[in-house]
Amino acid sequence: MLTVGLVVLSVWPFLSGLFDKAKFRSLSWCVGCLCLAAFPLMPVVGREPNIHLVTCAGLLTLFTSACYLWSSRRRTTLHLSDRQQFFTQVALIHIMLCVCVCVLCAYVPSLTHSSLQQKQGLPLFNQIISWTTLASSMLVPLLSSTRLFHRLLSIFLSLTATYLLLSTGSEALFPPVLSWLMFVWINIEQEAMLAQGVSGRQELATIDFSANIDITKIRQLKLDDIRRSYFFVFFIITAFFGTGNIASINSFDPASVYCFLTIFNPFIMGGLMMWKVIIPFIIVMCTFETIQVATQLSSRSLFLIVLVISDLMALHFFFLVQDYGSWLDIGTSISHYVIVMSMTIFLMLLSVVTHILTSQRLFLWRPKMHFP
Repeated sequence: MLTVGLVVLSVWPFLSGLFDKAKFRSLSWCVGCLCLAAFPLMPVVGREPNIHLVTCAGLLTLFTSACYLWSSRRRTTLHLSDRQQFFTQVALIHIMLCVCVCVLCAYVPSLTHSSLQQKQGLPLFNQIISWTTLASSMLVPLLSSTRLFHRLLSIFLSLTATYLLLSTGSEALFPPVLSWLMFVWINIEQEAMLAQGVSGRQELATIDFSANIDITKIRQLKLDDIRRSYFFVFFIITAFFGTGNIASINSFDPASVYCFLTIFNPFIMGGLMMWKVIIPFIIVMCTFETIQVATQLSSRSLFLIVLVISDLMALHFFFLVQDYGSWLDIGTSISHYVIVMSMTIFLMLLSVVTHILTSQRLFLWRPKMHFP
């Protein structure tokens, strides 16, 4: 059903008339939806590790980050001081992250896999790199600029690096494809606002997450905002079930955490697997935060629509709860209801985390202020 839904979403620009005004972005949206639609059809249980797909995911990550930087440079009109800041702080960090991701996905998982096959154990160097990448995945984005493209690129690379280390096959391609589709979604929403003739529209390259919101520019809810909220809920569900996370957790394969440890430890292994499940959530949530800022809509207004949709889903599953039949049927119906109800609370907590991740910034050093 997720595949069918993504196929239907792929034709949205053609039905809404956006294809005539933004052909390249509309085609990118269509291709991204169709590529993402292939993941729910892939087998989850009983597949063999394929490290070559992890390497391909690293190359795809490098290509996606290059598109991010190209789009940012092409659209940004900066002053001299800002341009210097871009080259010294942002570009170097992003390029280093790109290189690290490529090296990690091409070297660490493949070397770990071959070392374990030869009965040589987990190399200490691989273990250090893996744990260092995991520990810095939430700190590195806070060191980058709070401009839209720069911060989103840092978040994407940091989280994808960790996801690649926890992947053993085709699921490693999921974050790059999802991030590409989210990037296209941000751009195509700008075209939708332009088609609607929204006044005071701000260019994406000039948006700063840390800037104070001008209350006078916040607009009222429109019919298109319901569509945006529905897209967000659908992508959240796709991020959770797109790679068969429920089946992969129930049939836990310890090979996913071999880059971090090879000694059985259920608590650490379970924590690593849960972080792997949460990473696609953060990518979608950061995109939703960006759309809220770019469309000049109050985050409370748009998030209330999401809560209404989630409550309708919970009400639907509440009436499907069974108190008769086998224990499997009863447990499944209750678990569906609990998952949907928990999603509402989880989205509220995740929105706070993503707001901090996008708008806050850490300074390793502060420039000295000279007074005349």
